[in-house]
Amino acid sequence: MLNRQSIARHGLDWTRMGAAPGIAGSRRPEVEGIFVCRGEEEAGFFLQINNTGGPVDLWSVDGIDEGLLLDNGNGFVYLPDRIPAAQVRLA
Repeated sequence: MLNRQSIARHGLDWTRMGAAPGIAGSRRPEVEGIFVCRGEEEAGFFLQINNTGGPVDLWSVDGIDEGLLLDNGNGFVYLPDRIPAAQVRLA
């Protein structure tokens, strides 16, 4: 929620990670990219592990080429790119 205005303006961009920690509580990006959930079950998992100290937003993305997603080694995938604001909306 702390970065809602930035995401609405700039999209999802790991280089803009500032005051708001990552979903697992990290203060730095875990990968150079944006983690993407492939369904409601995966999104639910990430919401359950919320270690930010407060509520989090869930963003929906459109127009992602799933062939570009990379596995981070733990079974989760990320897009090694930024996602423009025009492709995201608050779910």
